[in-house]
Amino acid sequence: MENENIAVGLDIGTTKIVAMIGRKNDYGKMEVLGIGKAKSLGVHRGVVNNITQTIQSIQQAVQDAETSSGMKIKEVVVGIAGQHIRSLQHSDYITRPNGEDVISEADIDRLCNQVHKLVMLPGEEILHVLPQDFKVDGQAEIKEPIGMYGARLEANFHVVVGQVSSIRNVGRCIKSAGLELSAITLEPLASAKAVLSQEEKEAGVALIDIGGGTTDLAIFKDGIIRHTAVIPFGGNVITEDIKEGCSIIEKQAELLKIKFGSAWPGENKDNEIVSIPGLRGREPKEISLKNLSKIIHARVIEIIEQVYMEIKNYGHEDQKKKLIAGIVLTGGGAQLQHIKQLVEYITGMDTRIGYPNEHLAGDSDAETTSPMYATAVGLVLNSLESKEKSSLMKRFSHEDTAQTEEAASDTTQAETELETETEKKDKKSKEKESKTSKKFFDKWAEKFKEFLDNAE
Repeated sequence: MENENIAVGLDIGTTKIVAMIGRKNDYGKMEVLGIGKAKSLGVHRGVVNNITQTIQSIQQAVQDAETSSGMKIKEVVVGIAGQHIRSLQHSDYITRPNGEDVISEADIDRLCNQVHKLVMLPGEEILHVLPQDFKVDGQAEIKEPIGMYGARLEANFHVVVGQVSSIRNVGRCIKSAGLELSAITLEPLASAKAVLSQEEKEAGVALIDIGGGTTDLAIFKDGIIRHTAVIPFGGNVITEDIKEGCSIIEKQAELLKIKFGSAWPGENKDNEIVSIPGLRGREPKEISLKNLSKIIHARVIEIIEQVYMEIKNYGHEDQKKKLIAGIVLTGGGAQLQHIKQLVEYITGMDTRIGYPNEHLAGDSDAETTSPMYATAVGLVLNSLESKEKSSLMKRFSHEDTAQTEEAASDTTQAETELETETEKKDKKSKEKESKTSKKFFDKWAEKFKEFLDNAE
């Protein structure tokens, strides 16, 4: 796992835990090297509620991924969701000491770090600080301020906040499973990375990730994340309803939902019936598919309406904030039949099912490109990107040191040449020069002494 280009994403979901190992190929696409999946037992609605079971599930998923890839996993990037996640808008500024220098990455980092120091409610912690647009000396709507001149740098931020205890519990599970936590990413952001194209983000799009325990929402406009939300119910609530409505066990309810479930009751005829084996020699049960679809339909409408309310809260009905690319559905819940048509019917927005094949290599198998794995693919992509950035930074710093050394050697060479020229010149000017340089050097030495005294 020492390889720079290899990363591991760990998606701790309510129904399943997925570990995915990936690397960038020569064409800049992501190649999946190994994938491991385990049933998630200790997670409820995106939040860990049983540490021991979660650790076991993580270990099993990681072991499967290691077996299928033949690699050893040391560190992972983890996705986090849950109803404790909330987001807020914030604006902040810094005054730069020297307006004559151009704005660099370091200035933006300083500004982001300042936002990280915001005082949150007790028990809350900032997960992400995402700059949206910048202002330089009052000039607004700047997307990329690096390389510009300016003394005052301002920005609007999208700040994602989560509960400290929930985040710590996730960290604890990973450490106990014998892994290192390299980063935590908000799950809707990871899914968006895997599923959305740059054009969609520019035009304005809402990504809805329907998971087992939570439904995540991320809204993009002008290529920038504008709104995130986590709604505390997903596919499991539908299964629960089928279980209650048809008086069957959960396992059967889940299978019914996957094989025969539909979000549009009009599609099923009245005489379509499924027979389910009874428990321990009891009579088999007959379930009408029309009834099944009605149960699913009622709950899916509730989920979509909640999401649509969040989209309205963002201000979609405002002309400037209109989401032209509509909605992209992903996650396991997006595989439900006719869900696309139902979402279009309720929201009146264009809808498509998002598959995470946007950034995957061409030879990826059908399983990996399923919407279920969107978050895991996104986590690996995020990790690969941050690794690339850090290696670039290292390279630049190495180059800078090399350049300064070179410059230093050049100046010493130039100084020796100057000395030989000045020797040829007449003595008076030479004395004059030495006097002025002496004066300058004395001043500098005095200043340096003063500084040292103050430091003491």
